[in-house]
Amino acid sequence: MGNRNQGLNVLGQNVRKRREEKELTQEALAELASLDPTYISGIERGMRNPSVLSVLRIAKALGITTSKLMEKVDEPTSANGILRNLK
Repeated sequence: MGNRNQGLNVLGQNVRKRREEKELTQEALAELASLDPTYISGIERGMRNPSVLSVLRIAKALGITTSKLMEKVDEPTSANGILRNLK
């Protein structure tokens, strides 16, 4: 059963894209961010809803701002998915 929240899917895609640009494995990113590799995997697949602290850790580990990491998460199609899931 997959998560259907578009905002989390976009965040996961952003994490994966930035991680791959830095040529990091999920394990390496997890170590840099002091998180578990399975947690990073879940975020990238849109299955996890990371806390603000986790997003901050991931952004810092990737050497980018949190706003860059959250890019396009709140676009209309993403926001509609979030609002639909809140109802």
